[in-house]
Amino acid sequence: MTVKIVVATHKRYEMPSDNMYLPIQVGKDFSKSDLGYTGDNTGINISKKNPNYCELTAMYWAWKNVQADYIGLAHYRRHFCNRSWFSDFMTGRKELVLKSDHLARILDKYDAVLPKKRHYWIETLWSHYEHTHNIKDLAKTKEIINRDFPEYINAFDQVMNRRSAHMFNMFIMKRDIFEEYSKWMFEILFKLEKSIDTSNYSRREARVFGYISELLLDVWLEVNQINYGELPVMFMEKQNWFRKVFIFLKAKFGTSHKTAKV
Repeated sequence: MTVKIVVATHKRYEMPSDNMYLPIQVGKDFSKSDLGYTGDNTGINISKKNPNYCELTAMYWAWKNVQADYIGLAHYRRHFCNRSWFSDFMTGRKELVLKSDHLARILDKYDAVLPKKRHYWIETLWSHYEHTHNIKDLAKTKEIINRDFPEYINAFDQVMNRRSAHMFNMFIMKRDIFEEYSKWMFEILFKLEKSIDTSNYSRREARVFGYISELLLDVWLEVNQINYGELPVMFMEKQNWFRKVFIFLKAKFGTSHKTAKV
């Protein structure tokens, strides 16, 4: 069994030593520096879309260029944990990053591994997006799914009304499942890209396709009934929880993001 987990990064960082990890420099077409990692602008790629697609340019690169029985996506500062429990209030440690021998035991039972769900206790996924991003983009996504993938529309509505989801665009999937998911997701995102104008979006809001994709994963899982297990995600840097809570409350009770103008 071969496993490759691409690690999306835009800067030099301490990477896991396990051979299943493959660091990918994202947005390489825009970077003046060579980090010494494989660039997402090699092979078949969408490196030029990185300002809007974020870590998804690494996912696309893996889809088109990596051959392995299982393929995954992680981040330079977010990794799956090598144990079943890890607090969000702790800082991740290199020795606890998921290792191939532990993963092999999990894949004996499951076809995919996902992060433990993130909970939004006081609002739904739809209302959370409305308070933090441009809700028109998510509404347009729903239109595309309803028109071109009608078998997914009920699951989309169900997921948007939930208060938890598998976030971060992190996963490890059996190759055929990964290919099916990638084909479905990128087709929706490419159609969405043609349907909205991001020219006046702030740098943060311009990452719209990365944000939308986080919400699409559970929709696809729901319809395709994928047998998956979950692992906690470790943040490898200390988190400023006061700032995170302040931003959340400001988004929740402040001015809603009805537009994404600068």
